[in-house]
Amino acid sequence: MKKPINWFWSQPVLLVTLTTLFWAGNTVAGKAAVGEVSPALLTFSRWGLLTIVLPLFYARQMRSTWPVLRQKRLYILAMGALGLAAFNLLFYVSAHYTTAVNIGILQGAIPIIVLIGAFFLYGARVSGVQIIGVIIGLIGVVTVALRGVPLQLSDFSLNHGDLMMAGACVLYAGYTLGLKTRPTVSGIVLFTYFAIAGAFLSAPFAIYEWWNGSIIWPTATGWVVIAYVTIFPSFLAQIFFLRSVDLIGPGRSGVFVNLTPIFSALLAVLLLGELFQLYHGISLTLVIIGLWLARDLSAGQPTKRGSPS
Repeated sequence: MKKPINWFWSQPVLLVTLTTLFWAGNTVAGKAAVGEVSPALLTFSRWGLLTIVLPLFYARQMRSTWPVLRQKRLYILAMGALGLAAFNLLFYVSAHYTTAVNIGILQGAIPIIVLIGAFFLYGARVSGVQIIGVIIGLIGVVTVALRGVPLQLSDFSLNHGDLMMAGACVLYAGYTLGLKTRPTVSGIVLFTYFAIAGAFLSAPFAIYEWWNGSIIWPTATGWVVIAYVTIFPSFLAQIFFLRSVDLIGPGRSGVFVNLTPIFSALLAVLLLGELFQLYHGISLTLVIIGLWLARDLSAGQPTKRGSPS
């Protein structure tokens, strides 16, 4: 009989489902952080704490891979800037202006943007079905951004938070595309270096918040948010996702990422009491259909995929 931990560690569907649930929880945490801890301080705290925690587990691997990674210092800084510092800063700022439901649905567009970027940057082959999926997914994103009212295009009354989140999605898509040229080292070790870069690059923004008087030092709720985003979407989700990739491959694991906007919407309604309106349902349906059609069909092939953390 397997020990519980061994059984758990051999269940890829459970691991990757928990991963997407943790990522979705980051959406709720970002909204819960409003008024409890300022965005830049939250971003710096998240990656700063990981900079302390991760080396405790992976110091030996970090030392052994440094001769390779020292040649990629600019790459590490760029990835830390795109996928960790800038993405999360925009993510948490957007929560001040839009709903967690909207953030979750818009976040679902990242794989679609990645597919578009892979086509233009790397000449990736895109099928007709995937093109249809991209179009449907983008229609879903536009639907939620316009609150289901097409006439808003004429007066440009788009929500600032939605625009910030859309920009964050583009940044994270850039981060994901950058993983294609990643060095051949352990994923979690490389992520540790990204976290160090993310902490270093987000620190000036936290200092600026303090300088201009907009900083909000963590309340009790703020500390809970910091603890959650550090432990679950940042640490455990990365480990669980990498393990699921080991067990069933990146293609099949990546399909489960489509659950993130669904879980985000459900958690926002259940935990934050946000309204789930008709246009949310239409948009979420379109995004999920788009993601399914545009998904990477090369299950089991050695690809490099990012995670919306």
